[in-house]
Amino acid sequence: MTATIRQFTSSSSIKGSSGLGAARPAPPAGCLAAWSSCYSFGSGSGYGSSFGGVDGLLAGGEKATMQNLNDRLASYLDKVRLEVKIRDWYQRQAPGPAHDYSQYYRTIQELQNKILTATVDNANILQQIDNAHLAAADFRPKFETEQALRLSVEADINGLRRVLDELTLARADLEMHIENLKEELAYLKKNHEEVRWLGQKVGGEINVEMDAAPGVDLSHILNEMRDQYEKMAEKNHKVAEDWFFSKTEELNCKVATNSELVQSGKSEILELRRTMQALEIELQSQLSMKASLEGNLVETGNRYCLQLSQIQGLIGSMEEQLAQLCCDMEQQNQEYKILLDVKTRLEQEIATYRHLLEGEDAHLTQYKKEHKHLPVTTRQVCSIVEEVQDGKVISSREQVHQTTR
Repeated sequence: MTATIRQFTSSSSIKGSSGLGAARPAPPAGCLAAWSSCYSFGSGSGYGSSFGGVDGLLAGGEKATMQNLNDRLASYLDKVRLEVKIRDWYQRQAPGPAHDYSQYYRTIQELQNKILTATVDNANILQQIDNAHLAAADFRPKFETEQALRLSVEADINGLRRVLDELTLARADLEMHIENLKEELAYLKKNHEEVRWLGQKVGGEINVEMDAAPGVDLSHILNEMRDQYEKMAEKNHKVAEDWFFSKTEELNCKVATNSELVQSGKSEILELRRTMQALEIELQSQLSMKASLEGNLVETGNRYCLQLSQIQGLIGSMEEQLAQLCCDMEQQNQEYKILLDVKTRLEQEIATYRHLLEGEDAHLTQYKKEHKHLPVTTRQVCSIVEEVQDGKVISSREQVHQTTR
């Protein structure tokens, strides 16, 4: 908004006597420019020019002061117009209404809470991974112990298999020995049968009567021999049978013991194999869970790093906007201080004007006392103040001032 002062001055001369104490009204502050221009450039009737003689009444220093004040006032008005233009330009270039960043703050708070929750989840996942590592480390010695036990049992089984093979060979040898003894027994029985048959044949066919010395009784001898052979065969058979039964019993005991050991070894091997398979399955599940947790951890870290970078970028832009707002506020504060200083200096200049005008009134009063017989000249100054915005008059007011001489 620019304020333009349009001044229309009309003067009239009225002859008559003026009172000794006639006082001229003080000019209003809004018409200071018009008032000062009246003293500097005003013209009218009476004595050739309006207040043309007043300048002669003023001292040389006061006249120069008035001229200086007029120049300074004109310069100040130019500065005021320039400041108004600058303010209008800033208002046009100023950003829109202040943004409400509360939703961004809520978003930032929610993201920070999510980051904290994700951090806690990551810590829990890392703790679970550490627990899985510790469990795997605990299971590893057990697995190695069970594996060593399995190898030991397999070695024992192999040893028992060798013993079983030896026992099988010994049993085969004993069976062969039994077969040999059976063959020998059959051979002896056959011999006995032949001897008995020969004895019967000899006893049935030969009947010789001799008058000689008694000979040897072959039947008796053969019977004795047969008895001896039978006893010997029975004894050998009994000894062989006892030895066979004892060896068979011993072998059966060893086979039963070894069978129990083999069965227990097989059951232990099966149990260890099932335990090993369960441990391998659990290990694979733990490894897969670890890989999945590590993948989730990496994905979560990347996602929250991206969100954190976005939030940091948003915070940086907000900080830049805040810094710009602070700079604008500082600049406006400086401008306000400058305008306040100008206002103070203007008030001082107005006070100086008032003081000079009061001094002028005193000089005029003295002049009237000395020239009472002179005609009275009245000057009327009409000032029209118009406020113009964008080339359009938005308000206008008229101010009238009268001066009497």
